Amino acid sequence: MLVAPHRTWFDPVLYALAAYPQRFSFMAKKELFQNRFLSWLITKLNAFPVDRQNPGPSAIKTPVKILKKGELSTIIFPSGTRHSQELKNGAFVIAKLANVPIVPAIYQGPLTFKGLFTRQKIHINFGEPITIDRKTKMNDENLAMLEEELNNAFVKLDNEVDPTFKYIDISNKETKKASK
Repeated sequence: MLVAPHRTWFDPVLYALAAYPQRFSFMAKKELFQNRFLSWLITKLNAFPVDRQNPGPSAIKTPVKILKKGELSTIIFPSGTRHSQELKNGAFVIAKLANVPIVPAIYQGPLTFKGLFTRQKIHINFGEPITIDRKTKMNDENLAMLEEELNNAFVKLDNEVDPTFKYIDISNKETKKASK
């Protein structure tokens, strides 16, 4: 299971391309499935909807079922959105229940679609797998340790690519105001 910070709307595609020939499923916010064409397209790309406001049991059961089949891996953004760096615990629970390692990854590069057409380099960096023992209890203490391990992996991977890198959410209104 590939786990990464969500930095741009197109990074799921870039992670999947970088990890080819591995095939992936994707968690996607349910709102993306409201447009018929987009729904058709992302369903063909193995995306499944998740209600981020009220995530039900299917938010865990669906990826666990996919991972246990063994045909697809899953890309998960533990922050749940591009506009947060706070990790949620679902990825750890899914990895434990599916008995698969978490492979941390990071993306550094253009943050807009327009930026993809510049000469700015795109970097995808994959880290060492994090294995969660099946006996590990998903209590606050263990989840905090796993979250710290994953955050440290993201920092290490970012530093390997560019030690001066700092992600800035360009859609953040305050960031836009400050840059004017």
